[in-house]
Amino acid sequence: MKRRDFLKAGSASAISLPVLLNGLNLSILPKAGLLNFLNLDTDKVLVLIQLQGGNDGLNTVIPLTEYDKLANLRSNIIIPENQVLKLNDDVGLHPSMTGMRSLWDNGKLSLIHSAGYPNQNRSHFRSTDIWTSASSAEEFESRGWLGRYFDTQYTDYPEGYPNADAPDPIAITMGYILSETCQGVSANYSLSITDPFGLSPLLQGQGSDTPDEPYGWELEFLRQAIASTNAYSDIIKNAANLGANMVTYPDGNNLAQQLQNVALLISGGLKTKVFVCSLGGFDTHSAQVNNGDTTQGVHANLLEQLSSAISAFQEDLKLQGLEERVVGMTFSEFGRQIASNFSDGTDHGTAAPMFVFGSCIGEPINGDNPEIPVTPENQEGVAMQNDFRNIYGSILQDWFGVPSEEIKNLIFEDYQHMNIVKDCATPTSVKNTVEETLEISAYPNPFHSQVVLKFTTKAERVQLAIFGSLGQKVETVFDRSLPAGEHEIRHDGSMLPAGNYYYRLQIGEQQITKLVVKM
Repeated sequence: MKRRDFLKAGSASAISLPVLLNGLNLSILPKAGLLNFLNLDTDKVLVLIQLQGGNDGLNTVIPLTEYDKLANLRSNIIIPENQVLKLNDDVGLHPSMTGMRSLWDNGKLSLIHSAGYPNQNRSHFRSTDIWTSASSAEEFESRGWLGRYFDTQYTDYPEGYPNADAPDPIAITMGYILSETCQGVSANYSLSITDPFGLSPLLQGQGSDTPDEPYGWELEFLRQAIASTNAYSDIIKNAANLGANMVTYPDGNNLAQQLQNVALLISGGLKTKVFVCSLGGFDTHSAQVNNGDTTQGVHANLLEQLSSAISAFQEDLKLQGLEERVVGMTFSEFGRQIASNFSDGTDHGTAAPMFVFGSCIGEPINGDNPEIPVTPENQEGVAMQNDFRNIYGSILQDWFGVPSEEIKNLIFEDYQHMNIVKDCATPTSVKNTVEETLEISAYPNPFHSQVVLKFTTKAERVQLAIFGSLGQKVETVFDRSLPAGEHEIRHDGSMLPAGNYYYRLQIGEQQITKLVVKM
């Protein structure tokens, strides 16, 4: 039995085996039956930026409509209202994010409000697993969301790669640790590099026959991995030597260095589909701001690094005529709690905003400002409005051309499309504009036993669920198609404990949350 056959016969939930070779990190898992419904004859590139630690969304994207309430709940860290970089009358950015504000002004930045998932887990490790795998909070998925997609395209990977049909690395993680977003059933499709010029060949050893036993299988695999690593190293170095950067990136900014290398490799002709970058330090339990000046401090420095790095990267792509090929997106494992703590910081919360950047973005704002309670419950976070799996699925659908029905298999069954990106290269590509704003009212509010939810819909599927203050899903209230018109749904909340609750209404491509208080 060969090693690959042995892996095929193993458990699909086995832990990945990482192998670090010359700065290139490969992982091997058992492989299962695969689909092959698409070709990848496209030059589209996705750049992911992970904000590690859980970014404070309420000091990143400031909901000006809720400012007075936030000023009472986080007076020791809130950004002065007159220093917020306004995007419109309702919302603005942290004052350190001038570069991203400029992208917004030029139609190259979009904002997704309150992204998260039901039953938020506030562990860094578990929540990161959920975000990188696009699993539910109750599911343990060993594959990443992009890895599952790549599994449908590269059915024999890693055996026989690189090859004439797929000569370039499929995905690259800029750093020492592989991103689990690209973990497939048999391998991690991402290679981990830090310096595209600093790759040197590895010694492959003698090519003698290997015994047909576990030791021989592992040795055969190691030889194959070394050969692939050397081949990929040459390809990456060639692209780096052929590439160029047209702007000066900020000094002392690790994310900027990562993005500079990404732009270099793309301009050098590398056909890699996905690049994963990261910026750490967002776990700001204390000293998030400078005492006496809330516009300065650790969080301000991180947001400035993020903003200036993305701004330089986008300008680089523009000057090289590459910006219509590339779209970028940020994500973080969770947001922070609504109320600040007594250490000039914030603690683990629930939902947070995401950014999408590039010249081929869709709606400039997806969703509405989070609704902030006057009196949050202990440890209450921002309620989820946009399920992050819908965001991932929409990227796959509109950027990589994956059919929506297949996304339901790859991501989750209840996937609903959102207008995140568009195909700038296709003249017929149009934005799926929404004609009317989704609204929901609740009365009485506060309530004692029963609450009435009122909304208007076309003839569409309506999903209504209620969530608790910590992001836990309490109940699915309603889930079926309704005829067009105005509707009222009465919900018996008599058995609910007193507290803050959020009704989340999803109709078609829109979703909205409504805060209600149980007396």
